[in-house]
Amino acid sequence: MSPLLLGLLLLLLPPCASGLPFYNGFYYSTIPVGWDLGHGHGEGLFNGVKLVVETPQETLFTHRGANVTLPCHYHYEPALASRRPVRIKWWKLSEDGALEQDVLVAIGQRHRSFGDFQGRVHLRQGGQREVSLEIRALRLEDSGRYRCEVIDGLEDESSLVQLELRGVVFPYQPPQGRYQLNFLEAQRACEEQDAGLASFEQLFQAWEEGLDWCNAGWLQDASVQYPIMLPRQPCGGLGLAPGVRSYGQRHRLLRRYDAFCFAAALKGRVYYLEHPEKLTLTEARAACQQDGAQIAKVGQLFAAWKFQGLDRCDAGWLADGSVRYPVAHPRPNCGSPESGVRGFGFPDPHSRKYGVYCYRQR
Repeated sequence: MSPLLLGLLLLLLPPCASGLPFYNGFYYSTIPVGWDLGHGHGEGLFNGVKLVVETPQETLFTHRGANVTLPCHYHYEPALASRRPVRIKWWKLSEDGALEQDVLVAIGQRHRSFGDFQGRVHLRQGGQREVSLEIRALRLEDSGRYRCEVIDGLEDESSLVQLELRGVVFPYQPPQGRYQLNFLEAQRACEEQDAGLASFEQLFQAWEEGLDWCNAGWLQDASVQYPIMLPRQPCGGLGLAPGVRSYGQRHRLLRRYDAFCFAAALKGRVYYLEHPEKLTLTEARAACQQDGAQIAKVGQLFAAWKFQGLDRCDAGWLADGSVRYPVAHPRPNCGSPESGVRGFGFPDPHSRKYGVYCYRQR
């Protein structure tokens, strides 16, 4: 069977067809090692002609809801005068050991998209030998690494593109307290707060920006880690340098920790509801609804603090039953001298000591 016919048959496969598993391994101390997986450049040699696939070496940053293009070009060395039929495949690499996610397969003008990418992706072929991937209406889960593969006959070469959404990492523990979540529960806890489990890269960047947290938490790849800026005895000891400390991979069901969540920049607005009196948690939910909004989630409050400069000294209820307030400009009588989101834990939901933070979509 010819390679071209084989490629056409692949276009007829059901959308659930998956690619081959890809091993996601890394080593680090306090500096992440760059991905040595063909990122930015791939090449192969056949019949004296080299096929080269090129993608950007730098990470692409954007925000939730945006449209983005993941650049990918290929060429031959030495250059070929005539065009050759090739098959293009894009897929998204997994961060937690699961199979890769097929995104798009194309031959000529025919293409097929898969899963959650159906209707949102398109192959851009504006320039000669351009096979860039366009993604519309980006979702939180679209962040990650994408592989662009070009198949010419029996030869194939590929290269990686790293896509990151702008967001903020925050540690999260449920009302039951510290170290109560297995991996699946941690995933669900972050999703309930309009966030997702953070990747190692996202946690490392948060550490570089000053995140210092002694409790270990799950990450997207099912590893358990925690960021330390100021070494101290309860957090691994005084003899270790600052950095992201790792417990390594842990059993997803049997082991329990906190979670590090990642909330992307918001399209809506978080605000403190001006109300004549303090509210119980139930009354707080109803008050936001009466104002044409919803009670804000933890991830939404962190994103509003980080990207919209939300600054308020008043403690307010959030959707998970916690009470917090955001401080963009530290000042006396408003908590610690650092910028951040302050927390009061999970008070009695019938208490009338607090206001409420609401979220209204734009």
